[in-house]
Amino acid sequence: MSTFGGEIVIAKKQLTNRQIKSPQVLFIDQEGTNQGLTDTRDALKMAKDAGLDLVVVSDGGEAPVAKIMDYGKLQYQQKKRQKQSSKTTVKEVKLRPNVGDADYDVRISRATEWLEKGDSVKFQVRLRGREHQHRDRATDLLNRVVEDLNAVSKVQTFDRRSLILTLVPQ
Repeated sequence: MSTFGGEIVIAKKQLTNRQIKSPQVLFIDQEGTNQGLTDTRDALKMAKDAGLDLVVVSDGGEAPVAKIMDYGKLQYQQKKRQKQSSKTTVKEVKLRPNVGDADYDVRISRATEWLEKGDSVKFQVRLRGREHQHRDRATDLLNRVVEDLNAVSKVQTFDRRSLILTLVPQ
């Protein structure tokens, strides 16, 4: 059991080779061809002959689905995917069109820290009431954000209609 981004993730180990206790498996060979219901001993022999592992990829109803593959390579790819998904965090900054200079500077400095750390930052300008008549002010504010953070980020998306700007680290 490990923590992953604040949530608890229970790692379920996949059964390989001699750990498979089922008498038969739905067998998929190394080319990805479904061979149907096969005796587990025969599938293990084919995997050994190919120099690979027999890995249970799904616990099916009557028989588990097992595939011939390199188990070490599978683990490496799963860890790599997990690291990539844990790195990208989107921080959100909400602004009003009449934000004061001091508040604006605090939010820009915090966004700079996040971008330098590798996180993406999403800016959203919220309009209320009569502020909708001055949408151009909100767009100008987002353009100012782009200019101020130009050294540490690049624009991923800029939606002028919903007044949302997403910046990613350079």
